[in-house]
Amino acid sequence: MKKLLFLCLFGLAASVTYAGGYRVSLQGQRSLAMGHTGVAVVNNAELAFFNPAGLVYLEDKINMAVGASAVFSETVWQNDQFGETYRTDSPVGTPFYAYFSYRMNDWLSLGLAAYTPYGSTVEWPDDWSGSHLVNNIDLKAIYIQALASVKITDNLSVGGGPIYVTGGVNFNRNLNRTLTDLEGNRSNVTVDATGVSAFGWSASTMYKPTDRLTVGLNYRSEIMMDAEGGDADFQNIPNSPLTPFEDTSFDAELPLPAELSVGVSYELLDKWLLAVDYNRTYWSVYESLDIDFANPNIPDSQNARNYKDAATYRFGMQYLANEMFTLRVGYYFDESPVQSGYFAPETPRNDAQGFTGGLSVNVNERLSIDASFLYNRYKEVDESYDYYSEDGQKVPFEGTYKTSAFIPGLGLTYKI
Repeated sequence: MKKLLFLCLFGLAASVTYAGGYRVSLQGQRSLAMGHTGVAVVNNAELAFFNPAGLVYLEDKINMAVGASAVFSETVWQNDQFGETYRTDSPVGTPFYAYFSYRMNDWLSLGLAAYTPYGSTVEWPDDWSGSHLVNNIDLKAIYIQALASVKITDNLSVGGGPIYVTGGVNFNRNLNRTLTDLEGNRSNVTVDATGVSAFGWSASTMYKPTDRLTVGLNYRSEIMMDAEGGDADFQNIPNSPLTPFEDTSFDAELPLPAELSVGVSYELLDKWLLAVDYNRTYWSVYESLDIDFANPNIPDSQNARNYKDAATYRFGMQYLANEMFTLRVGYYFDESPVQSGYFAPETPRNDAQGFTGGLSVNVNERLSIDASFLYNRYKEVDESYDYYSEDGQKVPFEGTYKTSAFIPGLGLTYKI
């Protein structure tokens, strides 16, 4: 019993440290308003994320872009067989970005970027039907990147640089479906890991065959996150030889997948800009998660995830209305990396459609206010998690998931 509880508990708990496919695509208000396209769009310092090679084509000596979004999201889980319905009650998430570009000369620009491509907060009601899988999660990851952009010819440039990642996770779940202490309080554990850090890199290129046509490519490397000395805190444990749970620490190696993005943009009639991006995220690297416990009485565990590579198709359009206003709209389709039978409620992630829009208001020649909104509608799905075991028997957790999110965002662009 002891071994089975720990294998199930930590296999699921540690998965959220990696985000389980919870990729946050909110890395710039101008790009987001255009369906989060940007690999081939020379617009502002948001290029630091989308394609660093394009920074050298910014005409200003200094270009800065900062912003944040407010994520209002809800997931509803239903099981018609038992007449159960639960919904998340998650606080508002606030992913942010900050980009800086400095033009050294005609052929070299340097940059600095900070952004949050992974992170979420999900809170289910305490002791709900899936509490043996998850009660709540708070996940954060911040990328910090130094950049260089070099113009090889008037039409061709390259760029990229090293990435430093820091983050952490706090996760709570009940030990199983029924275990309580003498007072009837459900036995649970909180897993916490902070200060987890690692390094990666990105490389990109941009080619402008004509004044109106631009092609871009950006690659962001896989990053291995080594979580060492994470804490596991057990609460409401009954005093029994069958439940000898005690606080301990653990180590784990957690992969963040590589990404490849390709984009094309075309300027039409001087006022219109059309953009298309294709993004491929190599989630298949996440085959399993191995946990090494400091307590020798707790067996190490290997936990299958078997994610698949997933693609995102993005479309955007920009219109220069006048000297003050620039209008944008977009759409994208985002594939889920989660395969059937692995659908756990800590990452209720299925195929999504994103509908976007926004505008920029040019306050003066140097300062612009950038606004965007995103309505993210996830495909309703009947799915299960088939790898939870209790008393030697597999106990699938299944139901219907309905998820949606509304995300307004605001940013500033400043140039000199």
